[in-house]
Amino acid sequence: MNIIDSGITRERIVETERRIRPFVRHTPVLAADLADFDAAPHPLDLKLEFLQHSGSFKARGAFSNLLTRDVPSAGVAAASGGNHGAAVAYAAMKLGIPATIFLPSVTSPAKAARIERYGARLVVGGDRYADALAASEAFVADSGALPVHAFDQPETLLGQGSVGLEIEAQLPHIDTLLVATGGGGLIGGTAAWFAGRIRIVAVEPEGAPTLHDALAAGKPVDAPTEGIAADSLAPKQVGRLMFPLAQKYVERSVLVTDDAIRAAQQALWDVLRVVVEPGGAAAMAALLSGRYVPAEGERVAVLLCGANTTAVDFG
Repeated sequence: MNIIDSGITRERIVETERRIRPFVRHTPVLAADLADFDAAPHPLDLKLEFLQHSGSFKARGAFSNLLTRDVPSAGVAAASGGNHGAAVAYAAMKLGIPATIFLPSVTSPAKAARIERYGARLVVGGDRYADALAASEAFVADSGALPVHAFDQPETLLGQGSVGLEIEAQLPHIDTLLVATGGGGLIGGTAAWFAGRIRIVAVEPEGAPTLHDALAAGKPVDAPTEGIAADSLAPKQVGRLMFPLAQKYVERSVLVTDDAIRAAQQALWDVLRVVVEPGGAAAMAALLSGRYVPAEGERVAVLLCGANTTAVDFG
């Protein structure tokens, strides 16, 4: 499938953004400098998308699906490592739609609790996202519920592409955007929006090099699903809809260690009092660990995409 066939175009992202605008937050950006983090001085901008409803960018894709597709009386079903499930549960709650969410056992308790708080039916089973996906597919076949895929669905990609639209309006000066990547919905939609006008760099954990391995192989392939961010950045394969977008518009995938992700989480809290989950800190980890080194004068932005964590114990 080529990019045109996928239907993930700038025009459709604009239409989707207008449709979901009443239901999602226009999240802010924050100017910072790597010197604040005891690194070589270099200005950067942070897109605070973790402030989105349900605690991650996923709310955009969830509302895109529920507002543009026909939802049966059985409601919707979604498989998720946690954030997509929370987003679908939140959107379903707001729109008065029944929702059943399937999670693997690796899911963070913070994400499971959020889903239950939104009133969705929660089903936990299996060790990884692929197990939850299989269970959700069986449920859809039996119930007739509408499946809402976490990343390999046109409406999901179009919703996530609205992040890119916002970033361009807020930060028209940037040269490079670092994006944490799992199944590829966020980076696929964002890359489709920018369409080569800036450098897009994927950041993945070493234990889940899903896009990295796919780019090397020239097609989506099975990859390991391990590491600290396994509940958000470790599907078995990237989406087939996003992959042509990544091939054309993502410069490369940078891999970071779990230790670097933990250090980035801690640094964001220590310096900015920003709390993000491991997947949300991965893109920042690439800068702080030196896996991505900006060139002199390069204007870099980091997308902080999720904050469903209990990493900080407030006393």
